[in-house]
Amino acid sequence: MTSTARTATTPLGGLRDDVVVRRPRPLKVIGLIVVAAVLILLIYSVVTNPRFGWPVVVRYFTSSSVLRGLGLTLELTVLSMLIGIVLGVLLALMRLSKSRALGAAAGAYVWFFRGTPLLVQLILLYNISALYPEITLQLPFGPVLFSGNMNEIVTPFVAALAALSLNEAAFMSEIIRGGILSIDPGQTEAARALGMRGGRVMRRIVLPQAMRFIIPPTGNQVISMLKSSSLISVIALPELLYSVQVIYSRTFETIPLLLVATIWYLLVTSLLMVLQMFLERRYSRGSGRDHDPRSGSFTRLTGIRLRRTPRPLADLGEVPA
Repeated sequence: MTSTARTATTPLGGLRDDVVVRRPRPLKVIGLIVVAAVLILLIYSVVTNPRFGWPVVVRYFTSSSVLRGLGLTLELTVLSMLIGIVLGVLLALMRLSKSRALGAAAGAYVWFFRGTPLLVQLILLYNISALYPEITLQLPFGPVLFSGNMNEIVTPFVAALAALSLNEAAFMSEIIRGGILSIDPGQTEAARALGMRGGRVMRRIVLPQAMRFIIPPTGNQVISMLKSSSLISVIALPELLYSVQVIYSRTFETIPLLLVATIWYLLVTSLLMVLQMFLERRYSRGSGRDHDPRSGSFTRLTGIRLRRTPRPLADLGEVPA
């Protein structure tokens, strides 16, 4: 879109300092009025419709069962992301290694967990005892180190944590691999020329620079993980969604209880978005972006970049020779 801005001039024909005159846009004003009117009508309908059951929402919003479900959701989100990031780093390094065996193994892992739905993986892991009723660890021609019943080992919590972590590792490996590949290989070659080993080059040179490419999609994955945890309700683990399902199956107040879960999801995801924004700002320092306040949010909103031009001598009270 071409900007419709023009700069004002001085009587002597010079450009004045940072003066921009915008042409009126009546269609834009009309569009804003229409959007505001529709939004007001929607809010009014939601607030005044008694079928939403707002008193029920208020009553159950901070109930003990809902808060316990929210706590379990947050716990699974944090643990699954931590495990997924660690496994993702290992898988990314395996895919970037010169070993074809490691690269093929990591590629097969990513292919399987990215190619099958998370819900299918969750149900398969939850019913793994149908394939392996017992698990036994034994040294070759030696004593048995461990033996146990798979039903006792793979509890609903373990199955949910394993499914979320293994699935997340596949996606995080591609994010981390893309961030590493975005770094100029000349920096790695320069570091190796100075005598730095591969592990130190990765820790001190490559990964710190790749973080500004890794952080934004990782923040999106955290938010996606929080929402994907609702799938755990199919295995009767009392996270947030299952907690409200138990309540409305008893009280038949389906819509108000679903609104309770919706509001909690929106609150937590909003907080995560704010944290993601601060992390992005921190890791984008020194990336060469223009942090001039005159060309920041104003430029993004209008498409107009203001540049300071030298004032004519007439504005300074001097007469050119």
